Amino acid sequence: MSTTGERVSSARGGFNPTFQRHVAAYREAARVLPGGPLLDVGAGVGHSHALLAPRPTTGVDLDPDALAGQARPTVVADMRALPFPSGAFASVLAVHSIEHVPDPRRALAEAARVLHPGGTALYVTPNRLTFGRPDEVIDPYHHVEWDAGQLRALLARTFPHVEVRGLFGSPRYLALVGRERRTMDRALALDPLRLRRAVPRLARQRLYDAALRHARTADDPGAAAIEPGDFHVADGPLDAALDLVAVCRTGARR
Repeated sequence: MSTTGERVSSARGGFNPTFQRHVAAYREAARVLPGGPLLDVGAGVGHSHALLAPRPTTGVDLDPDALAGQARPTVVADMRALPFPSGAFASVLAVHSIEHVPDPRRALAEAARVLHPGGTALYVTPNRLTFGRPDEVIDPYHHVEWDAGQLRALLARTFPHVEVRGLFGSPRYLALVGRERRTMDRALALDPLRLRRAVPRLARQRLYDAALRHARTADDPGAAAIEPGDFHVADGPLDAALDLVAVCRTGARR
Protein backbone atom coordinates (compact mmCIF):
# COMPACT_ATOMS: atom_id res chain seq x y z
CA MET A 1 0.00 0.00 0.00
CA SER A 2 1.06 3.62 -0.48
CA THR A 3 2.45 5.24 2.65
CA THR A 4 0.05 7.72 4.25
CA GLY A 5 -0.60 9.15 7.67
CA GLU A 6 -3.93 7.33 7.86
CA ARG A 7 -2.67 3.87 8.78
CA VAL A 8 0.50 2.04 9.78
CA SER A 9 1.36 -0.43 7.02
CA SER A 10 5.15 -0.75 7.01
CA ALA A 11 8.16 -0.89 9.32
CA ARG A 12 10.55 0.37 6.68
CA GLY A 13 12.73 3.43 7.10
CA GLY A 14 11.69 5.95 9.70
CA PHE A 15 8.22 4.43 10.02
CA ASN A 16 9.54 1.61 12.20
CA PRO A 17 9.06 3.36 15.58
CA THR A 18 5.37 3.97 14.92
CA PHE A 19 4.97 0.44 13.59
CA GLN A 20 6.54 -1.04 16.71
CA ARG A 21 4.36 1.14 18.94
CA HIS A 22 1.32 -0.43 17.27
CA VAL A 23 2.83 -3.91 17.72
CA ALA A 24 3.20 -3.16 21.43
CA ALA A 25 -0.49 -2.21 21.57
CA TYR A 26 -1.50 -5.54 20.03
CA ARG A 27 0.78 -7.34 22.46
CA GLU A 28 -1.02 -5.63 25.37
CA ALA A 29 -4.38 -6.57 23.85
CA ALA A 30 -3.28 -10.21 23.68
CA ARG A 31 -2.41 -10.02 27.36
CA VAL A 32 -5.66 -8.51 28.68
CA LEU A 33 -8.49 -9.52 26.35
CA PRO A 34 -10.49 -12.68 27.07
CA GLY A 35 -10.51 -15.75 24.88
CA GLY A 36 -13.17 -16.23 22.27
CA PRO A 37 -13.96 -14.44 19.01
CA LEU A 38 -12.41 -10.99 18.65
CA LEU A 39 -13.42 -8.15 16.33
CA ASP A 40 -10.49 -5.95 15.21
CA VAL A 41 -12.06 -2.67 14.03
CA GLY A 42 -10.07 -0.21 11.95
CA ALA A 43 -7.75 -3.15 11.41
CA GLY A 44 -5.82 -1.76 8.45
CA VAL A 45 -3.34 -4.25 7.01
CA GLY A 46 -3.61 -6.46 10.11
CA HIS A 47 0.15 -6.54 10.61
CA SER A 48 -0.02 -7.88 14.19
CA HIS A 49 -3.21 -9.91 14.35
CA ALA A 50 -1.21 -13.14 14.76
CA LEU A 51 -0.30 -11.94 18.26
CA LEU A 52 -3.96 -12.36 19.23
CA ALA A 53 -3.95 -16.12 18.59
CA PRO A 54 -5.44 -18.52 19.51
CA ARG A 55 -8.48 -16.25 19.51
CA PRO A 56 -10.35 -16.33 16.19
CA THR A 57 -10.22 -12.75 14.88
CA THR A 58 -12.13 -10.83 12.23
CA GLY A 59 -10.69 -7.65 10.74
CA VAL A 60 -12.91 -4.71 9.78
CA ASP A 61 -11.83 -1.68 7.80
CA LEU A 62 -13.28 0.76 5.28
CA ASP A 63 -10.48 0.11 2.81
CA PRO A 64 -10.67 -3.21 0.92
CA ASP A 65 -7.06 -2.80 -0.24
CA ALA A 66 -5.86 -2.72 3.37
CA LEU A 67 -7.73 -5.94 4.16
CA ALA A 68 -6.63 -7.82 1.04
CA GLY A 69 -4.59 -10.95 1.61
CA GLN A 70 -4.95 -11.23 5.38
CA ALA A 71 -4.87 -14.74 6.79
CA ARG A 72 -8.15 -14.33 8.66
CA PRO A 73 -11.76 -13.35 7.87
CA THR A 74 -12.11 -9.69 6.94
CA VAL A 75 -15.12 -7.47 6.26
CA VAL A 76 -15.26 -4.09 4.55
CA ALA A 77 -17.46 -2.00 6.84
CA ASP A 78 -17.75 1.18 8.87
CA MET A 79 -17.18 0.70 12.61
CA ARG A 80 -20.27 2.84 13.15
CA ALA A 81 -22.47 0.29 11.37
CA LEU A 82 -21.08 -3.19 11.98
CA PRO A 83 -22.69 -5.98 9.89
CA PHE A 84 -22.71 -8.51 12.73
CA PRO A 85 -25.45 -9.76 15.05
CA SER A 86 -25.64 -8.54 18.61
CA GLY A 87 -23.48 -10.46 21.06
CA ALA A 88 -21.31 -12.04 18.37
CA PHE A 89 -17.88 -11.32 19.92
CA ALA A 90 -16.14 -11.83 23.23
CA SER A 91 -13.98 -8.77 22.65
CA VAL A 92 -13.56 -5.74 20.39
CA LEU A 93 -10.18 -4.16 19.70
CA ALA A 94 -9.55 -0.72 18.18
CA VAL A 95 -5.88 0.25 17.86
CA HIS A 96 -5.47 3.85 16.69
CA SER A 97 -8.81 3.94 14.90
CA ILE A 98 -11.46 5.56 17.12
CA GLU A 99 -9.82 8.98 16.64
CA HIS A 100 -10.44 8.65 12.89
CA VAL A 101 -14.23 8.66 13.36
CA PRO A 102 -16.11 11.99 13.33
CA ASP A 103 -18.81 10.65 15.68
CA PRO A 104 -17.08 8.14 17.97
CA ARG A 105 -20.14 7.59 20.17
CA ARG A 106 -21.81 5.68 17.33
CA ALA A 107 -18.74 3.47 17.01
CA LEU A 108 -18.74 2.81 20.74
CA ALA A 109 -22.43 1.91 20.72
CA GLU A 110 -21.85 -0.56 17.89
CA ALA A 111 -18.93 -2.14 19.74
CA ALA A 112 -21.07 -2.59 22.85
CA ARG A 113 -23.88 -4.08 20.75
CA VAL A 114 -21.76 -6.81 19.16
CA LEU A 115 -20.09 -7.81 22.44
CA HIS A 116 -21.12 -10.80 24.51
CA PRO A 117 -22.78 -9.95 27.85
CA GLY A 118 -19.84 -9.04 30.06
CA GLY A 119 -17.57 -8.68 27.01
CA THR A 120 -14.50 -6.47 26.80
CA ALA A 121 -13.49 -3.67 24.43
CA LEU A 122 -9.97 -2.27 24.28
CA TYR A 123 -9.25 1.13 22.75
CA VAL A 124 -5.75 2.46 22.10
CA THR A 125 -5.58 6.09 21.00
CA PRO A 126 -2.96 8.88 21.06
CA ASN A 127 -2.81 11.08 24.15
CA ARG A 128 -3.52 14.60 22.93
CA LEU A 129 -1.18 15.99 25.61
CA THR A 130 1.92 14.34 24.18
CA PHE A 131 1.35 13.93 20.42
CA GLY A 132 0.62 16.88 18.18
CA ARG A 133 -0.42 19.86 20.29
CA PRO A 134 -2.74 19.93 23.31
CA ASP A 135 -4.74 22.81 21.84
CA GLU A 136 -4.99 21.63 18.22
CA VAL A 137 -5.49 18.41 16.29
CA ILE A 138 -2.55 18.47 13.87
CA ASP A 139 -3.04 15.08 12.21
CA PRO A 140 -5.62 15.70 9.43
CA TYR A 141 -6.75 12.07 9.63
CA HIS A 142 -7.86 12.54 13.24
CA HIS A 143 -11.26 14.06 13.94
CA VAL A 144 -10.77 14.22 17.69
CA GLU A 145 -8.09 13.46 20.28
CA TRP A 146 -8.46 13.05 24.06
CA ASP A 147 -6.56 13.26 27.29
CA ALA A 148 -7.15 10.52 29.87
CA GLY A 149 -10.05 12.24 31.63
CA GLN A 150 -11.82 13.09 28.40
CA LEU A 151 -11.44 9.56 27.06
CA ARG A 152 -12.68 8.01 30.31
CA ALA A 153 -15.74 10.29 30.30
CA LEU A 154 -16.54 9.43 26.68
CA LEU A 155 -16.24 5.68 27.21
CA ALA A 156 -18.23 5.74 30.45
CA ARG A 157 -21.28 6.93 28.53
CA THR A 158 -21.38 3.53 26.79
CA PHE A 159 -19.55 1.09 29.07
CA PRO A 160 -20.29 0.68 32.80
CA HIS A 161 -16.70 -0.35 33.61
CA VAL A 162 -13.75 1.67 32.20
CA GLU A 163 -10.07 1.48 33.17
CA VAL A 164 -7.55 3.81 31.47
CA ARG A 165 -3.83 3.15 31.55
CA GLY A 166 -0.96 4.58 29.51
CA LEU A 167 1.55 3.29 26.99
CA PHE A 168 5.00 4.77 27.66
CA GLY A 169 8.20 4.76 25.62
CA SER A 170 11.87 4.18 26.33
CA PRO A 171 14.37 7.10 26.42
CA ARG A 172 15.59 6.27 22.91
CA TYR A 173 12.04 6.31 21.55
CA LEU A 174 11.28 9.57 23.33
CA ALA A 175 14.40 11.09 21.76
CA LEU A 176 12.96 10.34 18.31
CA VAL A 177 9.60 11.82 19.31
CA GLY A 178 11.34 14.94 20.56
CA ARG A 179 13.18 15.34 17.27
CA GLU A 180 9.95 15.04 15.29
CA ARG A 181 8.20 17.48 17.62
CA ARG A 182 10.91 20.10 17.06
CA THR A 183 10.55 19.67 13.29
CA MET A 184 6.78 20.04 13.56
CA ASP A 185 7.06 23.13 15.77
CA ARG A 186 9.35 24.81 13.24
CA ALA A 187 6.86 24.11 10.46
CA LEU A 188 3.87 25.35 12.47
CA ALA A 189 5.74 28.52 13.43
CA LEU A 190 5.53 29.52 9.76
CA ASP A 191 1.74 29.82 10.20
CA PRO A 192 1.27 31.77 13.46
CA LEU A 193 -2.33 32.75 12.55
CA ARG A 194 -3.26 29.08 12.04
CA LEU A 195 -4.55 29.73 8.55
CA ARG A 196 -4.02 25.98 8.03
CA ARG A 197 -7.42 25.47 9.65
CA ALA A 198 -9.06 26.95 6.54
CA VAL A 199 -7.37 24.45 4.21
CA PRO A 200 -9.74 21.64 3.12
CA ARG A 201 -9.16 18.35 4.98
CA LEU A 202 -8.25 16.41 1.82
CA ALA A 203 -5.58 18.96 0.90
CA ARG A 204 -4.16 18.86 4.43
CA GLN A 205 -4.04 15.07 4.28
CA ARG A 206 -2.04 15.13 1.06
CA LEU A 207 0.39 17.68 2.45
CA TYR A 208 0.73 15.65 5.65
CA ASP A 209 1.44 12.46 3.70
CA ALA A 210 4.09 14.19 1.60
CA ALA A 211 5.77 15.56 4.72
CA LEU A 212 5.78 12.11 6.35
CA ARG A 213 7.31 10.45 3.31
CA HIS A 214 9.97 13.14 3.10
CA ALA A 215 10.84 12.84 6.80
CA ARG A 216 10.68 9.08 7.26
CA THR A 217 11.61 7.21 4.09
CA ALA A 218 15.37 7.57 4.55
CA ASP A 219 17.19 4.90 6.53
CA ASP A 220 17.61 5.94 10.16
CA PRO A 221 19.63 3.63 12.43
CA GLY A 222 18.00 5.09 15.53
CA ALA A 223 14.51 4.47 14.15
CA ALA A 224 15.45 1.01 12.93
CA ALA A 225 16.59 0.01 16.44
CA ILE A 226 13.16 0.55 18.02
CA GLU A 227 11.34 -2.66 18.96
CA PRO A 228 8.18 -3.58 20.94
CA GLY A 229 10.29 -3.82 24.10
CA ASP A 230 10.77 -0.04 23.94
CA PHE A 231 7.18 0.33 25.18
CA HIS A 232 5.35 -0.61 28.34
CA VAL A 233 1.87 -0.09 29.76
CA ALA A 234 1.48 1.41 33.24
CA ASP A 235 -1.09 3.17 35.41
CA GLY A 236 0.52 6.58 35.16
CA PRO A 237 1.29 9.39 35.15
CA LEU A 238 -1.25 9.44 32.32
CA ASP A 239 -0.56 13.06 31.30
CA ALA A 240 2.86 11.84 30.12
CA ALA A 241 1.63 8.72 28.30
CA LEU A 242 2.20 8.40 24.58
CA ASP A 243 -1.04 6.50 24.03
CA LEU A 244 -4.06 5.88 26.22
CA VAL A 245 -5.08 2.24 26.68
CA ALA A 246 -8.70 1.88 27.79
CA VAL A 247 -10.19 -1.46 28.84
CA CYS A 248 -13.99 -1.32 28.83
CA ARG A 249 -16.41 -3.97 29.99
CA THR A 250 -20.10 -4.27 29.31
CA GLY A 251 -22.59 -5.21 31.95
CA ALA A 252 -24.38 -8.55 31.95
CA ARG A 253 -27.58 -8.35 29.93
CA ARG A 254 -30.84 -9.32 31.59
